[in-house]
Amino acid sequence: MSEAGEIRFISRTGHRGYRNPRDVVEARTVGDVLPALEQIERAVAKGMHAAGFVAYEAAPAFDAALACHDPSDLPLLWFALYDGIDERRQPPPGDNYAVGTREPRVSEAEYAACIARIRDWIASGDTYQVNYTFPMDATFSGSPLDCFYQLAQSQRSDHCAYMDTGRFQLLSASPELFFSLADGVLRTRPMKGTHARGRWTAEDAAFAEALRASEKERAENVMIVDLLRNDMGRISETGSVHVERLFETERYPTVWQMTSTIASRTGANVPEILNALFPSGSVTGAPKIRTMEIIKEIEPHPRGIYCGTMGWWEPGGRAEFNVAIRTMTVDSEKGTATYSVGSGVTWDSSASAEYAECVSKAAVLHNLGEHFDLLESILLREDYYLLSEHLERLRDSATFFDFHYDQAAIESLLTAKREVWRAEYGDAPLKVRLLLSRDQSVRVEAAPAPESTRVRVGFAAHPIDENNVYLFHKTTRRGAYEAARASRPDCDDVILWNARGEATESTTANLVVEVEGKRLTPPIPCALLAGTFRARLLAEGAIEEAVLTKSDVRAAAAIHLINSVRGWIPVEWVDEQGSNR
Repeated sequence: MSEAGEIRFISRTGHRGYRNPRDVVEARTVGDVLPALEQIERAVAKGMHAAGFVAYEAAPAFDAALACHDPSDLPLLWFALYDGIDERRQPPPGDNYAVGTREPRVSEAEYAACIARIRDWIASGDTYQVNYTFPMDATFSGSPLDCFYQLAQSQRSDHCAYMDTGRFQLLSASPELFFSLADGVLRTRPMKGTHARGRWTAEDAAFAEALRASEKERAENVMIVDLLRNDMGRISETGSVHVERLFETERYPTVWQMTSTIASRTGANVPEILNALFPSGSVTGAPKIRTMEIIKEIEPHPRGIYCGTMGWWEPGGRAEFNVAIRTMTVDSEKGTATYSVGSGVTWDSSASAEYAECVSKAAVLHNLGEHFDLLESILLREDYYLLSEHLERLRDSATFFDFHYDQAAIESLLTAKREVWRAEYGDAPLKVRLLLSRDQSVRVEAAPAPESTRVRVGFAAHPIDENNVYLFHKTTRRGAYEAARASRPDCDDVILWNARGEATESTTANLVVEVEGKRLTPPIPCALLAGTFRARLLAEGAIEEAVLTKSDVRAAAAIHLINSVRGWIPVEWVDEQGSNR
């Protein structure tokens, strides 16, 4: 558990922490926001470090024309003042917390109705783009700090932030920079444009390219870039505002995001920057004033910290603040957690597509405490069989899941272990398990390779979820396979199948069937692992890809299982009634 005033910032390259504040400054009315910021600026000028947040509903403090709901119980502004940075390393994440099922406050039908209203406003010229959001509520118990560490570890974003204000704990896995200030250079990096991740490497790359090429997403992005350029121009040296990078794509665990980076030279301090930029145009839309009026009309609840900002600033004029998206608010008095999601709605937006985008953003809360290793099972005889293919697949999965991958170190370890195992096992064929962890550790273990004895096989009782990304990568997360095998206790292994009735693979091997003299195997999009032995046979022309229904498998002249350790595995078919084929 954390203490009031404890703050943590985590990025992919480092961390920054604060504990035991000297003072806390907060504002609960719009009129108190600017005086509070001025008080904090004076403290920083005297050598104090400041860290805290500004809620979305503080916007009218900077411009009375910016419409917002009245604030909730969360302060509009909260900053703690410290003597310096807490240099202690973060502890390993624990799992002493529980988050209940998320309940959206907006149904999909209500969401679609609001999208229709937004399109009407766009048609009438009131707005070009509206960032429409809604909250989800859940119960919460345990340690918010443990939950934050799990969230930060799973998302690997560069602008994660945790703040304990006493009653409220704020947990942000934001990937978006609101602004940074260093040596008189002001930078913003608006994030606008989203596409779901693919399930395997090729599909993932295609989705990234689709985002880069999307006229709709590029139009959304450039609209916000123009808005922020105008905002930055109010406090920057004349002619210094420029776009450093346009339409970059960034990979996160559940989505691809499009970002652009804008920079300028400025003599402004943090309160002056907030006065010009807050809230970020990426979480309002354009034009900002009219669009925020629309947001207030269609969103019945205050956003709170969501779409506000969390950050730090220190003596010498350095500061960094995020856009508080991917952010959870825990109310420790009520035992609740609120997590909001949203997307930029334009004339070309589809209600169903926008809702799906929101759902994909909420997926960051799935399986926070579940860790896994990447895995390869390799046959060792005189040498490692299909080693280059195994390492290529491991590298692809490491890239997909953002694991560190050092092929030279892995090959060196395998070479050293081969001599050890040969001394222990002689010339016996071995099954080698190679495991790569997110913490960069590599483990190998060996055991005698299993013989290719006949296995009793039938269809699993239920279809697999073809959106389960772990079906496309070899990992230690095997829950789907274990459940499928348990559904047929009369079988040694089961053939998996998807919701369309297409056969995919077994829990340990790829599937090959003989039909009209051809050996056929299901293609990857059916939802299966790209086995290394399967790939070799395809390259040699020994097998071909084809979509296979359950009926096709039952009617096949022969059924085989294949993997790189056991090769061709003989099969005895067992139908659902228990009789043999």
